Amino acid sequence: MEQIHSTETTRRDFLKASGAAVSLGVLGAMSVQQGAYAAGSDTLKVGMIGCGGRNTGAGAQALAADKGAKLVAMCDIFMDRVHAARNAIKGERGDQVQVPDDQCFAGFDGYKKVIELSDVVCIANAAKFHPLHAMTAIQAGRHVFVEKPHGIDPAGCKLMQKAADLAKEKKLCIVSGLHSRYHVGYEETVKRIWDGAIGEIVTIEENFLRAPYVIIPRKPGLSELQWQCSTQYHFTWLSGDDVPQSLVHNMDRASWVLKNEVPVKCHGLAGRSSMTDMIYGDVFDHHSVIFEMANGLKIYAFCRTTTGCYDEYSSVVTGTKGKASVMDGRIWGQTTWRWQGQCDPYQREHDLLFAAIRSGKPINNGDYMARSTMTTVMGQISCYTGKEVTWEQINKSDFFYAPKPEDCRDDMEPPTKPGPGGSYPTFVPGQTKLI
Repeated sequence: MEQIHSTETTRRDFLKASGAAVSLGVLGAMSVQQGAYAAGSDTLKVGMIGCGGRNTGAGAQALAADKGAKLVAMCDIFMDRVHAARNAIKGERGDQVQVPDDQCFAGFDGYKKVIELSDVVCIANAAKFHPLHAMTAIQAGRHVFVEKPHGIDPAGCKLMQKAADLAKEKKLCIVSGLHSRYHVGYEETVKRIWDGAIGEIVTIEENFLRAPYVIIPRKPGLSELQWQCSTQYHFTWLSGDDVPQSLVHNMDRASWVLKNEVPVKCHGLAGRSSMTDMIYGDVFDHHSVIFEMANGLKIYAFCRTTTGCYDEYSSVVTGTKGKASVMDGRIWGQTTWRWQGQCDPYQREHDLLFAAIRSGKPINNGDYMARSTMTTVMGQISCYTGKEVTWEQINKSDFFYAPKPEDCRDDMEPPTKPGPGGSYPTFVPGQTKLI
């Protein structure tokens, strides 16, 4: 089999190269009250919920999308992240950043104040909070950009779907950070697959193999809760682990290729092999999930966060007449074709969001964002339990990783703590029961 290595530059790569990256924290959302700018002002007030590297990039892209956009409010668990993100974005967007100190907020409840002050909200913090923060913003009449994943458990995915449905009722935008659907080269590749360029689809292979997410040394003086929030990708109760975090992009592309079909069932194999030190929290370091569609077609999905290993980021579709690499915009077999254009889907998300707000023709990505995330939640729970999980089971479940997002407080005890050996306890396939 020909090996596929995507050359796509990720937003995280861009942030590292630009020096704008700061520690990843609570994710943010952009939302604007529809028509707010019509009453004598062309300004769209943007708020950021989360000031880590992801939302620092998203905030800058939001301002680049619309000259009338002004960043006016920001929050994170940590105030130093807020200040670092403000300085980074101001260095790039200048006077579009208008965030006084009294509109910088820290702590779990800061999102409420950001939503109150903003027209558009960017949400890119710990994924646990994405559904709650998106719903709160939409209830307040704001337009929303919300990063993936759109929930980390069945309860969260269902809330995000309700938020998207409410946005449709209120004629508000909700744009997903599942950026693949905003890449015109991917779109053309998918259309050619649909038109029969590789024949009937036989199978799909999805890979997201890489080193661990940013490793952050524990700073002296941090409480256990603060430490976990500072490195949230390494704790399941905050991030949902790597199938929702990483493979959600891959599974959304697979769903797109299959015209938004959902798997009927899946089974997964996963665990921790070498990333077991305290600094890696309680997440697994490798996952393999096989998803089966109603017609028997299987999606083979793999993710790994282990140093010193083979890396690959790819979405390869095999058909009866050839193959397609969605991320490379390439088809080979009976038909040979390659997309030759350029596209920055991360920027395009925001360009189309703000154009939709200005035109009064809202974008709503709710038709796929919660569904694709629920698919990965199904896969993650299969990995944790070692059991086959069906689409029917996962959608009947109201399971959530405690505590509920709305119950999180700055002075609470975290739901997990290190054991006697210093490492955090993990789920045990074959013994763990979640749904």
